[in-house]
Amino acid sequence: MVKCKGCGRESPLISQSLELCLDCIRSDFERVSSHIERVHQQAREPFNLPSQPPQDEAGKRCNLCLNECLIGPGGISYCGLRSNKDGRLIGASAEVGNVSWYHDPLPTNCVGDWVCPGGTGVGYPRFAYREGPEYGHKNLAVFYQACSFDCIFCQNWHYRLLATKEARVSASFLADQVDEKTSCICYFGGDPTPQLPHALRASRLALERNRGRILRICWETNGSMHPGLLRKAAELSLNSGGCIKFDLKARSEELHIALCGVSNKRTLENFRLLSGYARQRPSPPFLMASTLLVPGYIDVEEVRGIASFIASLDAHIPYSLLAFHPQFLMRDLPTTSRRLALDCLGVAKEAGLTNVRIGNIHLLRDYDQTP
Repeated sequence: MVKCKGCGRESPLISQSLELCLDCIRSDFERVSSHIERVHQQAREPFNLPSQPPQDEAGKRCNLCLNECLIGPGGISYCGLRSNKDGRLIGASAEVGNVSWYHDPLPTNCVGDWVCPGGTGVGYPRFAYREGPEYGHKNLAVFYQACSFDCIFCQNWHYRLLATKEARVSASFLADQVDEKTSCICYFGGDPTPQLPHALRASRLALERNRGRILRICWETNGSMHPGLLRKAAELSLNSGGCIKFDLKARSEELHIALCGVSNKRTLENFRLLSGYARQRPSPPFLMASTLLVPGYIDVEEVRGIASFIASLDAHIPYSLLAFHPQFLMRDLPTTSRRLALDCLGVAKEAGLTNVRIGNIHLLRDYDQTP
């Protein structure tokens, strides 16, 4: 049992890493915000990452994401990818990226596989090779080793070990990893946001070199990129039959800051922007969303807020509710309860969404998840 630093209440659903209950984060954020800042500072120190997005008035600005870092002489960006050397930014660029990749046979465990061409054949014959799952084809899974957020429950937190390493992979070399059996490229991480120029260039090269056949461009992202870059990514996905999946981690900005270190305002604004593109290509679905059901923190109220936001834009946008597996600094929490997942599924449908599912159902457990 962990005691909340804010109100003193004890609960097995208060993470030892955060030491705050959901009620204190939502209702008393100003009082507990300094504690939240210390939590994220301690989370980033072992990886030599700045505790906050740098804002040095004498620095060089990076505009790729919501953090809009002003990087002072000798300093590095929040994501760890860029530094100020002699008054100029060096590091990851459109030419070179800090990235790894692998080929994944289709259908795969992509969050969108339940509605995408690779997993279902939707969009055949223009966007899919088969009327059903694309057996015999594969996805080029591209993992960008940096992130614009600081999620203390991160399921792929190991990227932090490499985030400050020198970027070495050229966009051209990455594009060459597409072979005749590759039917889609999916960018994830970490997050593609801090290296979106590299992903855009690699995508264009891959499409040009594979002209005349199906090659979908897809993204899994926290959605914090500059909207101008997002529009470019959207055009590639829209025209190729690919999709963009946003992780909508919380509806409350205060809770988002507590869990992820930064605001979710840019993410929500960008999701709204993409909803306009989604109406241009209803099938296969262009835009989708997911939320990780973190025990004790992402509850029915949060999901109701997220689902209502999505439904206000387009009730047909697919939405996945993902069961949580203990990771990174929230290893002390249990997996998601079956009751919570079903309740969240119910409120998402009540909000008007027509295409909702529970993912990672093998992780669900039967227990009382009252915070």
